[in-house]
Amino acid sequence: MLWIMRFSGFFSAAMVMIVLSPSLQSFHPAEAIRSSQVDSYLRFPTSPNLFDKFSFRRAPAFRNAGECRPSKSDKPSVCDPSLVHVAITLDGEYLRGSIAAVHSILQHSKCPESVFFHFLVSETNLETLVRSTFPELKFKVYFFDPERVRSLISSSVRQALEQPLNYARNYLGDLLENCVTRVIYLDSDLVVVDDISKLWSTSLGKKTIGAPEYCHANFTKYFTEHFWADPRYAGVFSSRSPCYFNTGVMVIDLDKWRRFGYTRRIEQWMETQKTSLRRIYELGSLPPYLLVFAGHVAPIEHRWNQHGLGGDNVRGSCRDLHAGPVSLLHWSGSGKPWLRLDSKQPCPLDSLWAPFDLYGQST
Repeated sequence: MLWIMRFSGFFSAAMVMIVLSPSLQSFHPAEAIRSSQVDSYLRFPTSPNLFDKFSFRRAPAFRNAGECRPSKSDKPSVCDPSLVHVAITLDGEYLRGSIAAVHSILQHSKCPESVFFHFLVSETNLETLVRSTFPELKFKVYFFDPERVRSLISSSVRQALEQPLNYARNYLGDLLENCVTRVIYLDSDLVVVDDISKLWSTSLGKKTIGAPEYCHANFTKYFTEHFWADPRYAGVFSSRSPCYFNTGVMVIDLDKWRRFGYTRRIEQWMETQKTSLRRIYELGSLPPYLLVFAGHVAPIEHRWNQHGLGGDNVRGSCRDLHAGPVSLLHWSGSGKPWLRLDSKQPCPLDSLWAPFDLYGQST
């Protein structure tokens, strides 16, 4: 496991102290298998200029370790029960981050051939770019129609939080095949520095979602004074002990999600926000999740979401790591490592994202 000790953001990246332990050291060179299930038949709007703008180096090949569970089928399928399912969005603005996230997962996975990626897209056909960067990756592309959610989105403190694709996670139960009964959802601004199968195997008990919870956080700040003053709204938490959790890293039981209609429950709170005379929250897609799930979340170790590395939602200032071991680094907030690195004004921790960056400007 890669243990990263807490250090001050005022020191330079050269002073970062990283102690390596065996569980995070790279596995033998690995090679993933391309899925025959890629959605080549999907047709949705394309942006030719995107391919002119972005060029990514081809990732090294990764293959399974000897003790990995073999596939039960000669032709790998999305329904193969041996697979670990990971869902990530792809769009032009965060594409560089998404590619780095995939690279980090493959590099640290003991069984990279057993990881199946579900890419959610809405504006561009990025399948060719993904294939050229990860030629043997198991993946499938799913089109998310922005119009499905656009009318439900409220203005937020940061424009990026208003993008329709940011809400695609709400519809995983509809988008993914019914045979996919569990999925890990990951944001595009993170890297995984541990074996993803450890997160996959987390027990959810009777809960529908699992995520690291932060019960010391001031939960009231995620909703407006109007919300807390109205017992019709505030009463939703009366029988719960709600804690803040970040929706950028979640393990989701899709069977339960579909059975209990959680997509519709989230939409109903978004509709309430739109129709209420006064706003009940200010952030984007997070508050509806808190309203539906806070107090009913299976707790996951904090090591799986060292979040907030992008600073706050306005300034994007540098931040330190939380105390404790690290399995996932998450640049939530307005500051993104690829932008700060390109501007020659990186934060110290951005140097931990850089090794997974495959971006190379096309000429």
